Amino acid sequence: MASAQAASAPLAGRRILLGITGSIAAYKAAMLCRLLKTAGAEVRVVMTPLAKQFITPLTMATLSKNPILVEFFNPENGAWNSHVSLGEWADCYLIAPATANTLAKMATGVADNLLLTTYLSARCPVVVAPAMDLDMYAHPATQQNLRTLAGRGVRIVEPAEGELASGLTGKGRMAEPAEIAGFVADLLDEKKKTLAGKRLIVTAGATIEAIDPVRFISNHSSGKMGYAIAGELAARGASVTLVSGRTALPVPPGVDRVDVLSADDMYEATVKAFDEADGAVMCAAVADYTPETVSDTKLKKGDGELFIRLRRTRDIAAELGSRKGNRLLVGFALETNDEEAHAQLKLEKKNFDFIVLNSLRDAGAGFRGDTNKVTLIDRSGREELPLMSKREVAARIADRIEHLFTR
Repeated sequence: MASAQAASAPLAGRRILLGITGSIAAYKAAMLCRLLKTAGAEVRVVMTPLAKQFITPLTMATLSKNPILVEFFNPENGAWNSHVSLGEWADCYLIAPATANTLAKMATGVADNLLLTTYLSARCPVVVAPAMDLDMYAHPATQQNLRTLAGRGVRIVEPAEGELASGLTGKGRMAEPAEIAGFVADLLDEKKKTLAGKRLIVTAGATIEAIDPVRFISNHSSGKMGYAIAGELAARGASVTLVSGRTALPVPPGVDRVDVLSADDMYEATVKAFDEADGAVMCAAVADYTPETVSDTKLKKGDGELFIRLRRTRDIAAELGSRKGNRLLVGFALETNDEEAHAQLKLEKKNFDFIVLNSLRDAGAGFRGDTNKVTLIDRSGREELPLMSKREVAARIADRIEHLFTR
């Protein structure tokens, strides 16, 4: 009985703050509010002044069973509507529809209405469902604002393609209420320990290949993507060994970290751990070449050129692929040209179950940042994901790993 109730009320006990901005799509907020309530959530609504021109506060108050908040204070009695209290109350702040204007203000920290000041005070996950005409959505300013917000951890429910209020057809139509409600339910769902009993390795960060005691060869990897994956797998119950190059990132909760420096160090640690593992995710940026000899003393600057002879490092992914058996192996490919062709070749050559491709040509993807834009490729096809925070990308990768373990 309890499990049936949980299935029918996935948001039971959750507190959702629904923000509505001035878009024609505001009419969908009524159905969205109803779906959230049906799912068991307590809903409070905050509206921008312009949103009242598209849907009435009376409608939203009736559906949410709570007074609607628009102004900073009640003009009749001076009662203060505290944006701080609203931000503390909510388990999730959902802004749907989110106009281009509101997204721009969120990205730049403008706080000229109650909805925006509440956003700046929110301590909970924030979700936005953009709604606007196709040209506004595609404009570089809007896309940059979305990248900025995603980098700060704001979750974005991608708009759909279809007929728009302008009469044009394209991307910009707010996602349907059922999709948005489901997104929020998934976000707030306490992840079951679906990977309990699984032992997984994640490699992360850059290797350092010494030239002398002072200098080295490395790359720009921060380790953020690998650390996000390790944390997500551990949150789902897996026993995770994180083989990490040098980084300043904290160890994710529940993760056992093994620190290494060079590609050879990472090879030894990863191959050893793989003997007792159920699978591995190869996310580290490992050097393909390392100096053939390392000077014991600092190389001094001379009058002529300096040439350093490099040797090929041992291929960790290929070694694990040859030992794989029935175990899971996931790879990464960061490319700058002919991306899918290179990723497909690597998928086959390294015996990966699937590979995560990202391109340095995609804005918001690649090293150091908090967002990524990836394509998941396996032998049956490809799934291109929109720009997301690296935490969200990690969750999607973990979803696919779960699926592979339960086939």
